[in-house]
Amino acid sequence: MSSSEHQQPSVARTRKPRASSQARIAAILAAVRAELAEQGTGELSIYSVAARAGIPPSSVYHFFASVPALLEALTSEVHAAFRACLQAPLDHAQLRDWRDLSRIVESRMLETYAADPAARQLVLAQHGLTEVTRADQRHDVELGRLLQQLFARHFQLPALPEDIDIFTLALELSDRVYASSVQSHGVITPRMAEEGMRVFDAYLALYLPAHLPKHPAPICGAASQ
Repeated sequence: MSSSEHQQPSVARTRKPRASSQARIAAILAAVRAELAEQGTGELSIYSVAARAGIPPSSVYHFFASVPALLEALTSEVHAAFRACLQAPLDHAQLRDWRDLSRIVESRMLETYAADPAARQLVLAQHGLTEVTRADQRHDVELGRLLQQLFARHFQLPALPEDIDIFTLALELSDRVYASSVQSHGVITPRMAEEGMRVFDAYLALYLPAHLPKHPAPICGAASQ
């Protein structure tokens, strides 16, 4: 055969598997979500996910070597929704002070938790999976960075500690309150949602003055000073 005859099938082989692999991974993670919504992490297995997705277990193993690997991948999806909470548009004119911004952010986070059982199971429930916990912590650092950028976009931030990330800690502290509710009730109750938001504000208030100067207009690409 000529060189072109050898190359043409190769192109098809490199393109189609990528699309089909993405579809297969999406189906697997959707099955994991459904399993978590019904029974949490305790009964989750490669075989239960394969059965739910309608594919052979070998197909699941092809992409994910273990249950922790499955959950770590799903944790990334969950945090993508949290990133979207921080990146969604908001009305600068309606922000009277920084607590208005924190209330908007936490309310959006709570809506994500309420709508997504997988988020509650992976981030707030007690599952004892070290890989998932570490993945969640890594993503929290990214969320803290985005949160600081969001605050700096709308307000003039004071000098902040360099040895700790106050925005990441604020998120993690409020999550501890939400976790207490999930572990007791399976959901974040309205009472505990309010308590979590109070904890979030109370911690940030240790570093942000009550009357933080607001920018006349949002600053693109803002960073803390």
